[in-house]
Amino acid sequence: MARRIIDGRTALNRAGVAAHTGAAYSTVNHWHRHRARFGFPQGFHHDGREWFWLDDIEAFHTAHQAAKRAELTQVDRSGQPDDLVGSGTAAKILGYGSYRNLPHTLLNHPDRVEILADGRKRRLWHRRTVWAIADARTGRQSTGRTPGTTTGPRKPHPYADDPRLTAATELLAAADATGRDRRGLGIELAQQLGIPQRTAQRLLAAAMSDSRP
Repeated sequence: MARRIIDGRTALNRAGVAAHTGAAYSTVNHWHRHRARFGFPQGFHHDGREWFWLDDIEAFHTAHQAAKRAELTQVDRSGQPDDLVGSGTAAKILGYGSYRNLPHTLLNHPDRVEILADGRKRRLWHRRTVWAIADARTGRQSTGRTPGTTTGPRKPHPYADDPRLTAATELLAAADATGRDRRGLGIELAQQLGIPQRTAQRLLAAAMSDSRP
């Protein structure tokens, strides 16, 4: 039972917290393990099981989401969705001071590549692509894509319904929001979830695939 009424109040166990917030069970464990850092509510025991008051969880999750949004840079949503922009403009759209801070999900998947006179490659993206990357940081549904421009659903990857995918997505979003190098995220995710590094890398690859526009 993920939730129950105790003394007239609704309480959740950890599985219930995961279901109510949409977070992976491993993420709930992470919040609980580092509750002093995240401000996760103190639980209580009833009938030999650990519970958390629903209203405390809702207050925590609202504050947690607001704090995550506050850490993100301001996104420039001016211009037309189909405008093509280079790395410098893409960085400005995302609020970064340099193109060196662009996330790998963007750098590795340009909408167009031009070969310059000196042989160098110039990567270009539609503004809607850059906006979609920004929206993926908060789970917001992108409004940049023009209706009817999709080419049909992609084939689901093997981890499409894996609850651990949420932890991978959150880790990637946190790294992208701070301009952090993604090297080493596989080790961090493996340690967080207690899984082999190869599996962690596959989860990260699946999360990156889901973030593509």
